[in-house]
Amino acid sequence: MSDIRIKRVYETASREDGYRVLVDRLWPRGLSRERVQASMWLKEAAPTAPLRKWFGHDPARFEEFRHRYLEELSAKPEVIAGLLELARKDRLTLLYAARDPECNHAVVLRDYLLSFHY
Repeated sequence: MSDIRIKRVYETASREDGYRVLVDRLWPRGLSRERVQASMWLKEAAPTAPLRKWFGHDPARFEEFRHRYLEELSAKPEVIAGLLELARKDRLTLLYAARDPECNHAVVLRDYLLSFHY
């Protein structure tokens, strides 16, 4: 069984990353496609623009952000099913650009995916 990891997109890509999926709605500033080395860019897995703007990476809003983002994710079963299918085949690394490694949408997405016993 493979695993699901998260990694900041600005970190160097590694073979150990497995299948790398960028899960941000916006392309990371200053990075080329070659540098990112994403196998896929899945904008649909990212929070909506209004939710992202409301959150503003404010740690005080993270729990409410988590709740709202989970509601968005539950309305996208095809996106979740696709990510789970990738995770069944190989290690899945979710790439994100946020600076905070603990209060970001990739943490929520990873935990949500891991809640399914794939």
